[in-house]
Amino acid sequence: MKFEQLTVWQRASKLTCDAYAVLANCKDFGFKDQITRSALSIPSNIAEGEERETHKESIRFLYYAKGSAGELVTQLYIGIKLKLIEPTIGLAMVKETKELAAMLAKLIKIRKQSRDKEVLI
Repeated sequence: MKFEQLTVWQRASKLTCDAYAVLANCKDFGFKDQITRSALSIPSNIAEGEERETHKESIRFLYYAKGSAGELVTQLYIGIKLKLIEPTIGLAMVKETKELAAMLAKLIKIRKQSRDKEVLI
């Protein structure tokens, strides 16, 4: 399956676009840069992992994507507290990011099971 067909990649890509849109007028360039980098890292790592040759490598990049999701959730909460992100929008983004993290955890589990089956064959 191509990474573009993965729902988790599609949703992560949309979330990244949303993060850029929400912060388009943000004057705190350090915060804006950090949050857009962590958002962009999620679909980018999913794609990179899917282009790797082995399940082991794919799993490693899915873990990176999941870590970036945790980073993004933290930054969203901080952005809300600092009034850089409107709370309703920020909390919706937190919810979406947490759902993506859960999807990544499930995909990691599936890949580990597939990897283990390959080892047994």
